[in-house]
Amino acid sequence: MTIKKDDAINTIMAEFEELANLVLFQLDYLETQMLSGQLTVPPELLDQVEKNEKHLDRQEVKLSDRIVNTIVLYQPVASEIRKIIACYRMVISLERIGDHVVSIFHFMESIKSKAVYEELSDVISNMLMLSISMVKNSLIAFTNQDKELAIWTIKNESVANEMNHKMLKKAIGKGKFGEEKKSVLLSFITIKEMVSNIERIADHAANIAEAAIYSFEGKDIRHHRNEED
Repeated sequence: MTIKKDDAINTIMAEFEELANLVLFQLDYLETQMLSGQLTVPPELLDQVEKNEKHLDRQEVKLSDRIVNTIVLYQPVASEIRKIIACYRMVISLERIGDHVVSIFHFMESIKSKAVYEELSDVISNMLMLSISMVKNSLIAFTNQDKELAIWTIKNESVANEMNHKMLKKAIGKGKFGEEKKSVLLSFITIKEMVSNIERIADHAANIAEAAIYSFEGKDIRHHRNEED
């Protein structure tokens, strides 16, 4: 039983790493596209991103089932349960991050006014890079049992939120485009939705960091983020 249990848990961790790496690849694709300054996504890139997303969805279902079966069949001890449950919570957040990446790609192609986007691109790019760093650091925190890195990730969620508000204020200030008003307003709406998806990536990174802390401390801080030092 012990050997089978260990094998099952090791398989969960291996598949989790595979899923996490695929999400990081998706984020790298997004960062490269955004830093290029181009709103038109190359068809082959969009095709690859969407194929990866379908694979992510399949992996999420497969891994979630494996986690449930391992708990039911092998009755892990408390420390193993915490690690597995934390992994389950992270899998859900990683899958949702993957969804947001695909949505952001489509929002980019839907922006009507490139001029509006270029005015806001510095804020958007900085917000995306912060969110990606949060995802990476939250995963490192889990792997290395690094509480400080997990807390850094959680605290930076508020920074990402503030960037979103900064972007909106800047958009309002740039809103006088005369006859192009309709196109400008549509672009504002699309950009707002795109940035909200980036903000959600940061939110899920914080969720992963919380799960990391739970895995190695057994402490659930989901409703006490601001109390952590």
